[in-house]
Amino acid sequence: MSERIVVVDAGTGNLRSVVGSLAKIGVPVRLTSQAEDVLRADRIILPGVGAFGEFMQGLNQNHLVEALKDFIQSGRPLLGICVGMQALMEISEELGQYPGLAIFKGQVVRFPSLRAYKVPHTGWNQIWIRQVSPLTKGLPSGFYVYFNHSYYCQPQNGEFVLATTDYAVDFCSIIGQEALFGVQFHPEKSQAAGEILLKNFVNI
Repeated sequence: MSERIVVVDAGTGNLRSVVGSLAKIGVPVRLTSQAEDVLRADRIILPGVGAFGEFMQGLNQNHLVEALKDFIQSGRPLLGICVGMQALMEISEELGQYPGLAIFKGQVVRFPSLRAYKVPHTGWNQIWIRQVSPLTKGLPSGFYVYFNHSYYCQPQNGEFVLATTDYAVDFCSIIGQEALFGVQFHPEKSQAAGEILLKNFVNI
């Protein structure tokens, strides 16, 4: 298990629940907004809350965009959570058009307006595994996790879609390539399933 696990703080929300969940499973982490810490890390967790544009602005103000891109290019493991997953895409349409890290080709789009589905998508829903991944080891297809979002990732290349969830549309809820992962849900709020997923990540 890595000892240098860094949780990136973009300055847009309270990250104590993420840090607390990792502490609960015995994983010491460093919470930082410093590019130097990102570049020295063995593993990175990139949690995101709030609006996409504000999140990316926070990363840019702290010179974290290039540091994160360099880290990902090195092949070290990274896990994006919620808006942190969305930031891996090229562009988001949330409250305008905002560029992301452009690691995966594709965009972040809003759920369609359908009477039967409230937006934001909030609460427990199922994860349907599409590809075997070390991130979901020990979790059966159909396991439940906690969501809270109005926008979702729409990657161009389906080969990076590791799992999907059905809510108005069948959307990508886990994306991944090699040691790079993103989850649209909140593992830190997903009880036992979230703990298993976080343990899997820190052992990749």
